[in-house]
Amino acid sequence: MSRLIKHLLFITLLTTILTGCNATRGFGEDLKHLGGAIERAANK
Repeated sequence: MSRLIKHLLFITLLTTILTGCNATRGFGEDLKHLGGAIERAANK
């Protein structure tokens, strides 16, 4: 039974990490776009 619990915890942890990677990438792209908008506004 404890082996099953360990596997379930591992799968849950792995899923959380992979979801976090996608969220981090999306956040990075948002910051990149924000930086571009600020740069364009400063050039005006």
